[in-house]
Amino acid sequence: MDSALRFLASSQDDVVAAWQLRESGWSWGKIKHHVRSRGWRRLHRGVFLLTSSAPTRKQLWWGAALTRPESFLSYGSGGACYGFHSFDPGFEVITRPGHGGCRRYRGVLVYRSTTLADEVTRFDDIPITTAARVLVDLAAAGLDDRRLGRAFRESIRLKRTTAARVGHCARRHVHAPGASRLAALATRYGQVPYHRTRSDAEGRSLELLNDAGAERAEVNVTIAGEEADLVFRGRKEIIEIDGPQFHRFPDEDERKRRIWEEAGFRVRRIGSGEVYALTPEELVRRLELS
Repeated sequence: MDSALRFLASSQDDVVAAWQLRESGWSWGKIKHHVRSRGWRRLHRGVFLLTSSAPTRKQLWWGAALTRPESFLSYGSGGACYGFHSFDPGFEVITRPGHGGCRRYRGVLVYRSTTLADEVTRFDDIPITTAARVLVDLAAAGLDDRRLGRAFRESIRLKRTTAARVGHCARRHVHAPGASRLAALATRYGQVPYHRTRSDAEGRSLELLNDAGAERAEVNVTIAGEEADLVFRGRKEIIEIDGPQFHRFPDEDERKRRIWEEAGFRVRRIGSGEVYALTPEELVRRLELS
């Protein structure tokens, strides 16, 4: 295999672009020969998958980002790549430098922006807008409050960004639709330790406690040798946020409850689904924290 092709294939999950090969000295004739003789699969115009198997989601992200130089995965595709937003409409979204609105080219939706400076990076080596910029763009695209709040929490829990960076980016794009909503989240919950949580339900429960003005909990700390979700050490209380796994491992949860109670802690449990249905005041009453 040609050294240029070998390098691109190994670093881009077997996805290559004709413009990259041209920059490496390939002629159009050589590219067309390889497409025909090697059975390369066309992902987009001038972008090829070198294997015959169905493309993975990561290969689709690569394909979109390689449609032209200076193309960056963004919006829903960026959020999905980072892992904090669900997005799979059958096409990918990228942003390129320039003016004008968005335009759809078969399997890729292209936005243009004059404000990409300092807001692009690589994640898993794929060219992509920063996580904070992805959130700003999702807000501008009309993501509702519930999904925007979840994306904001998850982006910090997964350590893709910080509240401070999100707030800075939102203020930088203050005139973008939805930027004020995002800036408000970053300000209101800037001190919430999402990065210590194990689930979005835990993050949302911390927001509710913050809004209720309740005592701040320690998050996922070890008590008597076992990790607890939320700990109010002064009150000697532990709150467990029960996800679906609670019903699969009841014996393990009961074992930990006994250990914590023997250590002098009262243990309360709340289902993860309830967290999203309760107001801050209702959660405090439910957990008897008032």
